[in-house]
Amino acid sequence: MLSQVTKKLLALAIALFVIMIGSLFGSSEAKGTTEAGLAFLKENALKEGVVSLKSGLQYRVLKSAPKGALRPKLNQACLCHYRGTTIEGEEFDSSYNRGEPTKFAPNQVIKGWTEAMQLMGEGDKWELVIPSELAYGDRSMGPQITPGSVLVFEMEIIKVGA
Repeated sequence: MLSQVTKKLLALAIALFVIMIGSLFGSSEAKGTTEAGLAFLKENALKEGVVSLKSGLQYRVLKSAPKGALRPKLNQACLCHYRGTTIEGEEFDSSYNRGEPTKFAPNQVIKGWTEAMQLMGEGDKWELVIPSELAYGDRSMGPQITPGSVLVFEMEIIKVGA
C-alpha cells in the first residue's frame, strides 16, 4: 500500500513527465494554430496589460516579483505553481489542485514556458497565452489539448534554484 506522500510524489512525477514529453517529442513543423485560437490571440492582445512578444507568446503580469528578483537560467530548476486551461476555460492540469508546486527548469517544458520563465523572476505570477507553435503544435495531448490548440496558463515562480 502506497503512503499519501508516495501517491503525491507519483502524481507530481507523472505530471512533470507529461510536460517534459510534450517538449521533447513530436513534430516541430506544426500546421499552425486553429482559427479559433488565432481569433482568441487577436482579441487577447487588445486587453489591458497584455504584452505580445515577437514569438507569438502573450503574457499579463498578475503579481510582480520584487525588484532584483532572481531569474532562472535555462537549466536552473524552479519551484512553480501553474494552472492550464483551454481557450474555452476548461482546466486540463493544475499544481494548485494537487496541493503542491512542481519543480522543473525552463529547458524541460514547452517552448512558451521556456521563453516566459526566463523573463520572469522569483515571485512573479503571470497569465500566459501560448500559441500552438510554442505549445504542442499539431499533437494531441489528451482529450482537451487538440492539434493546433492555444493554451492559457497561470504560472507562478515560487523559488529559483529549487
